[in-house]
Amino acid sequence: MITHFSALILGIVEGFTEFLPISSTAHLILVSKLIGISQDNFVKTFEIAIQSGAILAVIILFWKKFTNIENLKKIVVAFIPTGIIGLALYKIVKTYLLGNIPVVLSALLLGGIILIIFEKKFKEKTGTSVKNIQDMSYKQSAYVGLYQAIAIIPGVSRSGATILGGMLLGISRETIVEFSFLLAVPTMLAATGLDLLKNLHAFSSAQFGTLGLGFIASFVTAIIGIKFLLDYIRKHSFSAFGVYRIIIAILFFFVFL
Repeated sequence: MITHFSALILGIVEGFTEFLPISSTAHLILVSKLIGISQDNFVKTFEIAIQSGAILAVIILFWKKFTNIENLKKIVVAFIPTGIIGLALYKIVKTYLLGNIPVVLSALLLGGIILIIFEKKFKEKTGTSVKNIQDMSYKQSAYVGLYQAIAIIPGVSRSGATILGGMLLGISRETIVEFSFLLAVPTMLAATGLDLLKNLHAFSSAQFGTLGLGFIASFVTAIIGIKFLLDYIRKHSFSAFGVYRIIIAILFFFVFL
């Protein structure tokens, strides 16, 4: 059962980790396990629905970007493959993968290793990389959407898959990070809307209050997380996030397995 206190904790975790390449879903699942919340249907929906707080944070911080038609076209093209794959695999993911600790920890560990290797081997071609979203091709946008779809596996990290995929496609680090924020809006809106549509009838009025508290906490901490990441990437690589993922995965392997 999610209390008001645990809803606040989970909202804070979701908001701050949503846009960092460390998997907010993994952190929600692990924190839920730590504080004794079982992964029932409401908890799984709660963990998806409070993402809407992070969505609102992006809309408020980047609303001008959404008024640009070229930006919107690229977002729509990138969302299409993610939406198709997510819709097709929704039932499998929610039934078998969400709350699956071995899957989550394995994805965290592997993702951490990939982040470190990527930062050591990848060299950005500063003279030819795409410097703004308008200059991204539709093909690049579609491929970014495919990379994002990998994050349907809990523990992969939507932002991590999107950012690394975009950099491999020749998009500059700053541009793909920003695009990742914008692409999160339709992606998380679709995930939240689909889940609520399927499960709304089963919630009590008290549970809606719990969702609201998680939403507010997610919104506030998402703003902090976004600003932190934008400042961080100007001075650092993602290697530290890779190390963090590996440490967390190994630590929780011993705690839970």
